[in-house]
Amino acid sequence: MTSSSSATGKPPAPPASAALKPGQPGYAQVPRMGRGFVWQELQVGQQLRTFRRTITEADLVNFVNATGMLEAIFLDTTFEGAAMRGRPVPGALTYTFIEGFILQSMIQGTGLAMLELHQQILAPVCVGDSIEALVEVTDIRPTSQSGRAVVTSRVDVFNQSGTQVMRYVATRLLAGEGQT
Repeated sequence: MTSSSSATGKPPAPPASAALKPGQPGYAQVPRMGRGFVWQELQVGQQLRTFRRTITEADLVNFVNATGMLEAIFLDTTFEGAAMRGRPVPGALTYTFIEGFILQSMIQGTGLAMLELHQQILAPVCVGDSIEALVEVTDIRPTSQSGRAVVTSRVDVFNQSGTQVMRYVATRLLAGEGQT
């Protein structure tokens, strides 16, 4: 055993240093984990993929209860008027999950406002389906105000079979360099 390892065989912990605290000089320059893109880091034509997630029965039940979308098609597995088999989920649930992926990664801390949204639901999504999206930046227009830009992207949502289930175009206001 060398002097640089402990009795457990693990290397010793690094020496403690004085931790920076909010408000102290230099604190604001420490990079924040998980920051999204400022508009200058994006290019028209750039594509990004979201994570994939399987929609569960609990997701459906929690969503319809939280939103008040208490329709028989979502609640009654034996609903006689159902147009399809399986446990369909509201299109709003699919959209919300994909937006959650985008917010957590692409625009976390840099997205300032959703300005416009055009959405098409192309195929049903059911409990047990896994969804993911391909995001393509289609337009970037810098504003005259504070280095911000209006960024438009097309979001194509797919299920586990590669079937496109949703498409939407989102126009957002994004922060610029030095604003996050």
